[in-house]
Amino acid sequence: MRRTPRQERSRQMVERIVEAGRTVLARDGYARFATTRVAAEADISPGSLYQYFRDKDELLVMIMERYWAETGDRIAASLADQLDQPSERLIPSVVEALLRAVEHDSRLLRVVVEEVPPGFHGDHLHSLRRRVQDLCSAYVAGHTPPAGRGTTRAWVLVAAMEALSVRWVLDRPAIPREELVEELTALAAAYLTGTAASPPGLLP
Repeated sequence: MRRTPRQERSRQMVERIVEAGRTVLARDGYARFATTRVAAEADISPGSLYQYFRDKDELLVMIMERYWAETGDRIAASLADQLDQPSERLIPSVVEALLRAVEHDSRLLRVVVEEVPPGFHGDHLHSLRRRVQDLCSAYVAGHTPPAGRGTTRAWVLVAAMEALSVRWVLDRPAIPREELVEELTALAAAYLTGTAASPPGLLP
């Protein structure tokens, strides 16, 4: 069981260990993530680390929790004052918010997406998605047809924008940022207004 920090000094040590763990994870990858490396990065003994974290898995869970919470905070802060805007302004704001959030620490993002098993962070990622979807669903419900499908459309939109933003950051295709924002905005606008092409087999 992780020791609960009750004094400022203990809280500072936990922060020091978590930041060191984040550095090691981003630099060395999941396969080489070890408490001995984290302790060395934090300039403490392994025994000091074990006073606060039972093992590397417990530390990794906290790193993932912090990472996705910080990502969600960045997105929410970017969108907080934008949700009353018309769609032509809101959609690019959502795209930009997602891009800024996932770009913040691209080295760690790569390790999280491509190496860390989902069991360590899946719940935190789902919480982030729900947070962004909740921000968007009320707007979508009131501004796009058909009525009553705001939650569904918000989920589809957020999942698609997240996946495309992450792949752009990690793959770095020869696509300028402003062009990506334009394309994602056009894609989202067509979907939300119902002007997108029907899937094969569903044409009237």
